[in-house]
Amino acid sequence: MKIRKAVIPAAGLGTRMLPATKTVPKEMLPIVDKPALQYIIEEAVASGIEDILVVTNRAKSAMDDYFDYHPELESRLRRAGRDAEADGLRDIADMANVFYVRQKDTKGLGHAVWRAKRFTGGEPFAVLLGDDIMRAETPVTKQLINATEAYGAAAVGVQRVPDRDIQKYCSLQVRHREGNVYDVSRLIEKPRPEQIFSNFAILGRYILPPSIFGALEELPPGFGGELQLTDGINALCPRESVVAVDFEGRRYDTGNLCGYLETVLDFALTHPETKEWLKGYIERRGARPA
Repeated sequence: MKIRKAVIPAAGLGTRMLPATKTVPKEMLPIVDKPALQYIIEEAVASGIEDILVVTNRAKSAMDDYFDYHPELESRLRRAGRDAEADGLRDIADMANVFYVRQKDTKGLGHAVWRAKRFTGGEPFAVLLGDDIMRAETPVTKQLINATEAYGAAAVGVQRVPDRDIQKYCSLQVRHREGNVYDVSRLIEKPRPEQIFSNFAILGRYILPPSIFGALEELPPGFGGELQLTDGINALCPRESVVAVDFEGRRYDTGNLCGYLETVLDFALTHPETKEWLKGYIERRGARPA
């Protein structure tokens, strides 16, 4: 079945990016000239996704507004002869069918995904986390869709993380299938040292079957007292095929200050309007005494 729908959980409080995120959703912080959320939606669209549900909370109406029309601004731009910019704003609103639902209680990623049950309509769907921006020749979500179609399985996007970091993520027990694809038999969220299966961790991209909702509904709270999506996928493993795709591309974590600044700098170094200026600034700054 064609993957037509995607869910973007974006209801977190952004506490690692305070005070900026007190009133501005972390997903709306700019990466050069676009908010982080736009990069994620563009990846979904480039992967063939048609309908996107953003799971928000009561403090994030700016996301709704950004992907809507702004007739007054467009009109002013056109009167000033800035048609290309006006067209660009209209293109943002038209790039996909974007819907919103609120996660009324902050109960974890699994609960945020569960809020999408009616939206998915019994179809398999993609999940793209709102903190993670991917740079890849083939969109990472498309790489997972290809794996789902090839193996008839749920798919998760993984890469190896350093020993010191695996406890911040989840750890997967895997067996190599072929190429960059692995069969997944078990997963654990934020493992203690004795619980680590491997250094493979899921990094923000999933293709999930509709049966994930039943698995989530049967789960008790997990790590941190929250409903963990990892636990839901782990519950699927004995019953359904789950594969891990060691995806090609680079993942940027925009949910913490250092990761956000790294993302901004790397993207600015390739942006046509900023790359030469930034390279020159770095060279000049490096020549100055500290």
